[in-house]
Amino acid sequence: MAGSGNLLLDRMTPSDRAAVIAIARPVEFALNDVFAEPERRLRNLYFVLDGLISSVVEMADGRRVEITMAGYEGLSSPTAAFLPISAFALEVGQIPGRALQIDAERLRTLTAQRSELAAVIADYIVSQQQETAQSVGCAALHRAEQRLAKWLLRCHDRARRADLPLTQEYLAAMVGSQRTTINEVMGRLAAQGAIRHARGLVTILDRAALERVACECYRRLTEPAADAPADHRILVGSGLDTGHDRHDAPRPARLSRP
Repeated sequence: MAGSGNLLLDRMTPSDRAAVIAIARPVEFALNDVFAEPERRLRNLYFVLDGLISSVVEMADGRRVEITMAGYEGLSSPTAAFLPISAFALEVGQIPGRALQIDAERLRTLTAQRSELAAVIADYIVSQQQETAQSVGCAALHRAEQRLAKWLLRCHDRARRADLPLTQEYLAAMVGSQRTTINEVMGRLAAQGAIRHARGLVTILDRAALERVACECYRRLTEPAADAPADHRILVGSGLDTGHDRHDAPRPARLSRP
């Protein structure tokens, strides 16, 4: 059986996956499309097929920093698959792509009825929590160059493309650094042959070079615990199979408001 295009869906039993897809609809999203806004009820969730969705916290002065991202390995706001909650962070399209949109209340009905489905999504939530916890220490202790290399690797893993439409301003916000710092770091990474960058576009040229620069956090998140499921490495977002078949879905609609 061909893959669904989303690795979290593919971890489900065939029956659970069919039940989820039956109540989902394909949508396309663009850069900065809004999926969720702080303090607004989460009504729709998204299994990403292509592209990236970022969850970002915005400060009173307008500065933003990313806390999580979801690519083809995951689901936006997965806690809402169990609880009727409002969004804590702003969720936006980071790299344009496609997703399967699903009504949050209907997904909660399925997780209440299907224990194996609930376990798969709960495991994904745990992996996100682990990554967020690791990122707290990373932001406090690691150099901007290490953090940026880690972040680019995470994007590359999830987006499955070498060309990433990312501006330096956006990178600075996501990594939590000044734009001038990011400009200097990008120059050093380019000089090492790890990336090429032009206005609004970063191209990954040498993953191994990026991995040498990246902090220990990337390696820690890519190496599953000894007792983890065989595919848990995928859910923490690293070493993703870039040859994975993409979902051949019907022509998607444009993203509706959350």
